[in-house]
Amino acid sequence: ETLLKNMISSNIEAIIIKVAALGLDPDKHLGKTLDEMEPYLLQLSKNYGVHICGEGGEYETFTLDCPLFKKKIVVDSTEVVVHSADAFAPVAYLRLCKLHLEDKVQSLNRVLPRCCSCDVSSLEDTAWSASEEQSESPGITWHSAGSTLVEPRKTLECSGKSLKGYQWLSNISACFHPSESLRVEVLAKDIFSSLQAHLNSKGLELADIILVHLYMKSMKDFSVINSAYMISFNLCPPARVCVEAPLPEGLLFQMDCLAHRYDERAGDVLCYQKQILHVQSISHWAPANIGPYSQCTQVGEVLYCAGQIALVPCTMQLISAGIEAEAFVSLSHTEKVLKAMSQNAELHHVLMANCYVTDKKYISVAQATWQKKLREFKKGDNKEMHSDRPSVCGQLLVVVVPSLPRAASIEWHVMAVVDEQQQRQ
Repeated sequence: ETLLKNMISSNIEAIIIKVAALGLDPDKHLGKTLDEMEPYLLQLSKNYGVHICGEGGEYETFTLDCPLFKKKIVVDSTEVVVHSADAFAPVAYLRLCKLHLEDKVQSLNRVLPRCCSCDVSSLEDTAWSASEEQSESPGITWHSAGSTLVEPRKTLECSGKSLKGYQWLSNISACFHPSESLRVEVLAKDIFSSLQAHLNSKGLELADIILVHLYMKSMKDFSVINSAYMISFNLCPPARVCVEAPLPEGLLFQMDCLAHRYDERAGDVLCYQKQILHVQSISHWAPANIGPYSQCTQVGEVLYCAGQIALVPCTMQLISAGIEAEAFVSLSHTEKVLKAMSQNAELHHVLMANCYVTDKKYISVAQATWQKKLREFKKGDNKEMHSDRPSVCGQLLVVVVPSLPRAASIEWHVMAVVDEQQQRQ
C-alpha cells in the first residue's frame, strides 16, 4: 500500500494494460491510471487478498510518464484483447495500437511537484545567515603562479608504503610547451600510459588506485580528459575530486593518486579488500556520476567519497536556488553516499572535509553549512553524541578555486572512518 502511494505521489502515470484477477473487469479497468484505481485496488485487497501492486500477476501496467522521462507518452488508439472470458476473473489485455510523444512543461524552480526527495523548492527554508556561525579559519585562496613555464618531470613522485599498504603518487603532470601544437586527448592518453608503467614498476596496477585528485588548467577540457581517463579506469574506477586550478603555463592537468595493495608476503598489516560504490543510473537519492569515477571507495573502515556538487538527482541539472541551498544539497549528497556505503557512517565520522568554492565570499557559507549539519546530528537520536565528552569531528578546509564541474559554486570531498569517535587521539 505504501509503495503504491509513493509511486502515485512521485508522479508516475501508469495505466493498467492487463487484468487477471477477481474483481477486475476488462471493460471497466483497462486503460485506467493507478491514481484512478487506487481506492478500488485497496478494496479488492481487503475483500479478496488481491496484491495492491499486482505482484501476484493480478494486473500489469504501462508507464506513460514519470519524472525521469524527458517526454510523455500519449495513447492515441487501443484495442482490448480477451484471453479468457471467465465469469469471475476474466483475463484480457490492452493492445496499444498507436502512440506519440509530447513535450513536458516543467517549472525551473520545482523539479517535481509532489513528494519527491529531489524537490528543491523545500530548500527555501534551509537558508540562514552565514554570520550566525563563527569561523576559525579564513580558508585558502589558490592564486595563479603567473606565466612561469613548467618543465616536464621525468619521474613521478611516490611516497613510501604504509604498514596497511597505502601509497601516494603525486605530481602526475601533463606538460606541454606553448609553442607546440597541443592535442589534449593525445597528451592525456600518454600521461595515463606513463602512470600505468610507473605503477607496474612499483608492483601496482591502475586498479589499486582508490582516490584521485584531478587539478585542471581549464574546465573546458573536462570531457576530453574524461575520455582518456575512462580508457584507463574503465571498470570500477576510483573515487575522484576534480577542480580547476590556476596551474602554471605549460601544465594541462595534474593528479595525485592514493593507491592501496595488501601484500601478505611483505608483512603488511591485515586490511580488508576495497569495495566500490559506482552508480551510473538516474535515481532520486543522490546524483549519478558525471565522469569515469565511483561515488565512494571503501578500504576496511575508511571511506573515500568523491567530490559532490548540487545536482538534482532525477534530472542531473545543477540547482538554481542560491549558494546556501547549493551548499546544503551538495553536503546532503555526501551524507547519502557515505550512508549508502556504510550503514553506520555519519558526518561525525569524517576525518577530513575539503570544500572547494569559486568565490571567497562563499567560505563563510561553507563553514556555516558544515556547522549546521553537525549541530543537526548532535540534536538527533544518536545517544553517543549527547555524552559529556566533547565530540571529535574532522577539520574542514575551504579552498577557493577558479571553477568547478558543471559550473557549480561549491563541491564537497570527504574521507571518513566508521570508528568509535571518542577513542580518536
